[in-house]
Amino acid sequence: MPVGVLGAPLTGSVLAHVGSHGELPPLTPARLLTEWEPSLLPLAGALVTGGLYLWGVHRLRARGDRWSRWRTIFFVGLGLGSFLVATTSGLAVYDTTLLWVHMVQHMVLGMIVPIFLALGAPITLALRTLPRGGRRTLLAVLHSRVAKVLTFAVLAGVLFVANPFALYLTGWYEATLRNPWLHELNHVHFVVIGCLWFWTILGIDPMPTRLPYPLRLVAVFVSLPFHAFLGIAIMSSSTLIARDWYAEVGRTWGPTLERDQEIAGGLLWASGDLVGLLVLGALFVQWSQASEREAVREDRRLDRLDAERAAERAAESARPAPG
Repeated sequence: MPVGVLGAPLTGSVLAHVGSHGELPPLTPARLLTEWEPSLLPLAGALVTGGLYLWGVHRLRARGDRWSRWRTIFFVGLGLGSFLVATTSGLAVYDTTLLWVHMVQHMVLGMIVPIFLALGAPITLALRTLPRGGRRTLLAVLHSRVAKVLTFAVLAGVLFVANPFALYLTGWYEATLRNPWLHELNHVHFVVIGCLWFWTILGIDPMPTRLPYPLRLVAVFVSLPFHAFLGIAIMSSSTLIARDWYAEVGRTWGPTLERDQEIAGGLLWASGDLVGLLVLGALFVQWSQASEREAVREDRRLDRLDAERAAERAAESARPAPG
């Protein structure tokens, strides 16, 4: 059995990417859009998750309750849809051949997918549709010490920021290229870390801890530069990420290894800033809507107080005079 330079066996789809006999054809925009690599675990996970969500929406509407179509579109269409694109499309076919393709996949899984999953409010949907025992279990999980620690904004932010540094500045990235199971696990890892952060910042589900909006904006501002720092470091580094792996792949087309890494670093830099600005925009919208709802509640409270005072005055005036 062929082995890599670290002694790890190269099997299955990984072996197909190594050496000139198994070299993939040159990547073109058409191939990026039309090549697919169906994978059982991502497909099964997305289908089961999406099916449960749609079942919950159907059950809610069947009893006459309302559920925003936008939430369904965000969760199923854009969240799970982006996950399938990242793990089964041309991005998945070429993600071990070109570093910049992997970087696009990374940004989709680590940012785009978690943002739309959070905006879909699946926990709120579950709490409104699960039977009493299921709701009790879910609430116990939400109020558990583990959930409070994992959704603590500082910890979630540190994990989100440190994750790519730990992956690309150590040998872990090359290890995920050489082991198919680690490769798939890395995809899930991107989504989980992203969800911990964006659920804390953008999520509309009930959470163990919730930052006020001004602090959420500050947290996003603080996290923005780190992807840029790492992107610039990758672009300017003289040390190639996973050099041995990409040398074994033996790609004879496309950018050089150095240029591939420069493109990947630039994508990390630009996409991190762009997604961060979109998150800031979404936060401003949420803050504005929350302020409007609070103003409506306050108006209703004042109206009730005015009505109570008017009723008291009417009762006083209707009371017969003494003597």
